[in-house]
Amino acid sequence: MSAVPLPRALSERHEAMAMIAAEAERARSGSGGLVLLKGTTGSGRTALLEAVAEQAAAHGMWVLRARCSPGPVTPFAAVRQLFEDGPELACPTVEAPGDADSAAAVHRERAAWLWRALIEWTEEAPLFLAVDDVHLADPLSRGWLVEAARLVARLPVLLVATERSQYDVEPPEPGLAHALPPHLVRTLTLSPLGPAGAAELVRSVAGEVPSAAWVDEVVRAGAGNPLLLRALLDDLGAQGGDPGRAGASVVPDTCAALYPGAYPAAVSWWLDSAGEATVDVARALAVVSAGRSDDTGDGDADGDGDGDGAGAGDGADGGYGGRRRGLHGEGDDAGLLADMTGADPARAHGWLTAMTGLGLLRPGPDGRPGYAHPLLRDAVVSGWSGARRKAAHGRAAEVMLRRGADAETVAGQLLRAPAPFGSWAADVLLDAAARAVRSDRTEDAAVFLRRALDEEMPPARRAAVLTELGSLEFAGGRSAAGLPRLTEAVEVADEPGDRTRSALALGTALAGRGGVRAAVAALRSLEERLSGHQDLARTLSSASALLSDHDPAVRREAYGRLRETAGRSPGLVGTAGQALLVRYEATAGLVSARTAMDRVRGLLEAPADPLAESILLGASAAVALWADELDEAERLAGRGLAGRSPSLLHPVHALLSSVRTDLAAARGDYAGLLAGPGARRALAAAAVGEAGPPVHALADILFALVETGRTEQAAALAERGGPREASGSGELPRFLYARGRLRAAHGDPAGALDDFLECGRRQAERDVVSPVVTPWRTAAAECRLALGRPEEALGLAREELRLATVWNTPRLVGRCLRVLGTATGGVRGLGLAEEAVGLLRDTPAETELIPALIAQGRQLVAAGDRTRARDPLREAAERAERIGAVRLRALAEHVLREGGARRAATPYTGPAALTDSERRIAELAAGGRTNAEIGELLHLARRTVETHLTNGYRKLGIRRRAELPAALDRLSAGGR
Repeated sequence: MSAVPLPRALSERHEAMAMIAAEAERARSGSGGLVLLKGTTGSGRTALLEAVAEQAAAHGMWVLRARCSPGPVTPFAAVRQLFEDGPELACPTVEAPGDADSAAAVHRERAAWLWRALIEWTEEAPLFLAVDDVHLADPLSRGWLVEAARLVARLPVLLVATERSQYDVEPPEPGLAHALPPHLVRTLTLSPLGPAGAAELVRSVAGEVPSAAWVDEVVRAGAGNPLLLRALLDDLGAQGGDPGRAGASVVPDTCAALYPGAYPAAVSWWLDSAGEATVDVARALAVVSAGRSDDTGDGDADGDGDGDGAGAGDGADGGYGGRRRGLHGEGDDAGLLADMTGADPARAHGWLTAMTGLGLLRPGPDGRPGYAHPLLRDAVVSGWSGARRKAAHGRAAEVMLRRGADAETVAGQLLRAPAPFGSWAADVLLDAAARAVRSDRTEDAAVFLRRALDEEMPPARRAAVLTELGSLEFAGGRSAAGLPRLTEAVEVADEPGDRTRSALALGTALAGRGGVRAAVAALRSLEERLSGHQDLARTLSSASALLSDHDPAVRREAYGRLRETAGRSPGLVGTAGQALLVRYEATAGLVSARTAMDRVRGLLEAPADPLAESILLGASAAVALWADELDEAERLAGRGLAGRSPSLLHPVHALLSSVRTDLAAARGDYAGLLAGPGARRALAAAAVGEAGPPVHALADILFALVETGRTEQAAALAERGGPREASGSGELPRFLYARGRLRAAHGDPAGALDDFLECGRRQAERDVVSPVVTPWRTAAAECRLALGRPEEALGLAREELRLATVWNTPRLVGRCLRVLGTATGGVRGLGLAEEAVGLLRDTPAETELIPALIAQGRQLVAAGDRTRARDPLREAAERAERIGAVRLRALAEHVLREGGARRAATPYTGPAALTDSERRIAELAAGGRTNAEIGELLHLARRTVETHLTNGYRKLGIRRRAELPAALDRLSAGGR
């Protein structure tokens, strides 16, 4: 029997077609049989049955068809369909008696009539009996077909039946072949279409050749199921457009975008075929997998069309989902679905496995199953009303919590559950928000907090949630939402401490928008109302002073009031207020570094108001930084940041963070500074031409870019990321100073001078006279030297030295001596440069020592002592290379070449820079030898050994003998 050309849609059914053709050939020869085509819903059983029936008809067989259907039917309904075309052979209608025995007799008579009808049909031609969906046949028809299968072996009859065979949550009824011996039935199980076959089906229906990406997505949304694929293609075809055209629309994520709706109808039929228990599990999976895997959604992940007031649509991806997760953290997916629906866990597990094998489910990035495409998930869940879906999310949250899921996974379900949900819901949502904050996913945290506000909670807790949410929204650039929340938090709080926390956040937000006077007024008003709570009043007073830094006029008023109060009674301002006064006096040039540090250390030992402790630590850290106590400054800043929530606005946050970045800049840790999140965001914004928000670390980022030779990036950042020129913010003078450094490095001394002078003017408005923050006078002096105005440069350098001597730290004084020496020149200038180098060797801030060494070398070259100039210049180049200061290294090498030195052929630092003698001496010292023993062993003077060791320390980037073994281990690992 030759085959009829196979339709393209059945291209993966060659073997089945060939086998049935062979069975048909045997039947025509008088040896009939039963072929059972088994497959899942929508697998193409009916299409294959029709194809083989047409093939049989083409080869001379009579084709009799029956299509079974569910529901109540008359006895032998399915079998009678086979013979309905021959009325003279139809089974007579006989009213069945009421008793069972008589009914059985009537059924036997009907069965006999049907069998005789079959025999008479065979006298006309060989028969091909095509019975579709035999699993839906009435019991008597099934019994007749089983008996027919036993008897047709000697008749020209081929019986081909299709039967649904799919793993359902409820165990299936016995199939047609259950009561037959294996040799009487040939069973073919249709496997799912493979990717190639599914793609071929799509192309055959779509007509013109679509793009590969379009075909792939259609195949995924249809899960390779012919029923779903055809239905989806019908809907997509009804929308018009050419799928092969570049830019054609892709498959939508929701059924609402489909018309006329053949695809969701096909999914519903697929579900209904599986039974109620399977439908419940399938929809439960659709509910809990919302937002997972490929299902990204776009606001209302379930398609409910309402936001539930839970923040849906407010997040970066329209709700929970910024961090995709599994169904319920650690645990068993089948167990979760079983708990939600009451199904047998083992059957639920089997269903998940089977559906994954069929391609309807796919493992997500977390390894947990989800629907193969968002559209498929949406079609599955669309059979539930919005209210039922919400209830299912709530049930999922309860089950997940009981099974030990993590807070964020449970909270992800609560976002879509009805609100308010229960007493425990707020706890879970707030825990999830805290975890998101710790992971720097602030938008996810805000979504959880918005949903938490829908739950019932006491005023104190509501005030805390409003404060945190308002802080996150304001920090995320949504001040229009954040400020009302913070205002509400102050009003809702019923405890003075809670009200103070909310007021601190509100004041910080107001000041951040330029409303410094309004912020201070709000804190002052609450301070007066809390006069009976002295610790809280002191905290508000200190916060007002700190916020006033953003406005020169308000700053003078605030610190004037603070100084006046402290003069009358220091206890009224507290330790935090007194530390702020020390900080103020340091910038005003009224106190020395030693005196300032003695005072802040005394304040740190005294009891502190709990809410004001971070202000005390921030002010003390700033003073320690300026006093060259860098390690202590770092410790204090770390304590201050650790003692407060990173998600809450607070006046001290900018100060503490600024100390951190200033420390990195002072130590020359440019790589670490530029790797920070603030720097990354600022550089990313500048790279695409966007204006980033003003940041307190902007000046230090610009310094780092300039010193590492990335001046183009620095220029872009300075152009787009700086504060407004008209701003009175305390950030602007530092920004002007940083931009002046950038312009000077770019060879624009006139532009740089303008920035430095404007920086000085604005600092004077704020009573900032000392160069501890922005040493603008020495920077301006260098610009005037470059412009050929040495007298003006001398005046600025002398004035800054006078002020620096008041503070009296090596770093500040050394810098002034360097610039004054350069402006003075001659023997006197050389002496000042050498004095600067001597002072700066005692400071941990290497960034000032390098330019001092260059200045010393330059003056020696100018004096004609080129040989002596090489040592400080090479040391400067070595130190600059070690910290990545590209600009300073290039400057040192330039002066070296001016002095006649050749360009260095080897690095200045690192293992490769060690000479053989330095390496040998370092190895002996690492082995425990003293300098005297090394000198005796190598026949060297002790002083020579010390010199070699000092050079080796510098090149290896270490400071002490104890670090030698580790440094040499790295050297050995890297090779010689």
